[in-house]
Amino acid sequence: MATNIMEFFERPEPRTDLPQIEPGDSVRVHVRVVEGQNERVQVFPGTVIRVTKGGINSTFTVRRIAAHGIGVERTFLWHSPRIEKIEITRRAKVRRARLYFLRGRRGKAARLKERRY
Repeated sequence: MATNIMEFFERPEPRTDLPQIEPGDSVRVHVRVVEGQNERVQVFPGTVIRVTKGGINSTFTVRRIAAHGIGVERTFLWHSPRIEKIEITRRAKVRRARLYFLRGRRGKAARLKERRY
């Protein structure tokens, strides 16, 4: 019983200040990075290829093309205090929840149709 009480108090607070993102959104994630004694904000731009909902364990994965055409994916915890903010640059019209097919595409083949309101 005592461990359940401790887990209850150690549970982090859910964040409500971040925008609602969906697969296909192009985002800029501002992440706090610690390098030794220094702490700075690093921007990770890319396309959201996956959103996993699980309460406090919710995550989302962002994919970008780095130097020399190498794809880089990074998974972020939704309620992490390391995330400074998320900017949505554009929203895309997609027909599936997991955009893993983008891993095998390069250049113009990896484009997604923009969502119009």
